[in-house]
Amino acid sequence: MANTFKVITRDVAPASAGTPETLYTVQSGSTLVILGMNLTNVHTSQVTASVTLVSTTTQTGQTQNTTAFLVKDVPIPAGSSLGVLDGKIIANVGDIIKIDCSVADKISTIMSYMEQT
Repeated sequence: MANTFKVITRDVAPASAGTPETLYTVQSGSTLVILGMNLTNVHTSQVTASVTLVSTTTQTGQTQNTTAFLVKDVPIPAGSSLGVLDGKIIANVGDIIKIDCSVADKISTIMSYMEQT
């Protein structure tokens, strides 16, 4: 099993406030270990941001996963950043990481991860 460290960025997101934008979808044959995620407010005033893990996978003997928030409507002052994770998050094939903001195109995002294939 190969482990590859990667990063994904968005200069601004989402395209429309209230419509979460897909940051990453876990591809077939891989598992994602999210190592870190930062959100930066590039607006001139405070915004709120949310990050969700959309998952419909089912682990052996468990109920089916659903959408869960990593952070929800967290306020980020103008020019400030927020580290979203306290620990690692595992995502399986088909799982999706989405970001949203109260104002369109005002959150800059960096997500570091390890992809296992």
